[in-house]
Amino acid sequence: MTAVTTAARAWEAERGRLIGIAYRMLGDFGHAEDVVSEVAIEALKAERADADAVRSWPAWLTTTCVRRSIDRVRALVAVREEYTGHWLPEPVATEQLPEDAIADRELLSLALLHLAEQLSPEARAAVVLHRAYAMTAVEIGEVLEKSPAAVRQLISRGERRLQIDEHSPAPHAADPAALASLLSAVQNGDLDALLDLLTDESILWTDGGGVVAATRNPIFGADKVHRFYVGVREKARAFDPQHPFSVTPIEVNGEFALALSHSGRTDVLTLEFDRDGRIRGIRQVCNPHKLTHAFPRSQA
Repeated sequence: MTAVTTAARAWEAERGRLIGIAYRMLGDFGHAEDVVSEVAIEALKAERADADAVRSWPAWLTTTCVRRSIDRVRALVAVREEYTGHWLPEPVATEQLPEDAIADRELLSLALLHLAEQLSPEARAAVVLHRAYAMTAVEIGEVLEKSPAAVRQLISRGERRLQIDEHSPAPHAADPAALASLLSAVQNGDLDALLDLLTDESILWTDGGGVVAATRNPIFGADKVHRFYVGVREKARAFDPQHPFSVTPIEVNGEFALALSHSGRTDVLTLEFDRDGRIRGIRQVCNPHKLTHAFPRSQA
């Protein structure tokens, strides 16, 4: 067995997990795949340079993936600051994610990926490795070159920012009754029923990226969100009076979502529920460039 084969096999075995780490940090599947491909090249270079220097390939690959993801996050800051409108993470159909990437669905939802944009790259890495991959502060410290105490502080602050408790499990799936009510309401054009599912403090984010029409800023409050979708309905009826829109339940990022087809396009909506099963957040990804991985392969 050659040294190159050892590195290649190790990378192939870890690839799904590495994509899970990079995607959780970047919120962009294409960038995550790029980072993991770069890790493969680095692994081959490292092995050719000194085959005996790497004591554990899984640890080496994880460290390299996290550090390259941090570099990529920093590089993307300026790009996302210039993004037209509000930037949302890229939804990925659950079946298109590697099994190792979704073995634990912690920190995979679009809501948490969206909130994670508020964290520093190091804090994001620490929370991802701790919450989704159960790594200890000592192990994470070796990756980030920080003391365990500093890592624990990063994790604590990051979890508070993401509104997740240190000992809480991954977010539960939305209440089936609430989902059924929502789907029925939207499919039947009953926006009053939709309004009944929204909390007074609900927020709608839309992401068109300047490619398709979308709001540039979040919409706050049930009444304003309701008025927004009344406008969507009227425009859809003007575009196609017979079939103004259709709604299909799909699964992205391990959670329920809606594919909303209207006015010649299809958007993906993910829903954030409160403890009472009411909608407190809607994230509507409209930018078609972000939807290439959002649908099952049979629909893509």
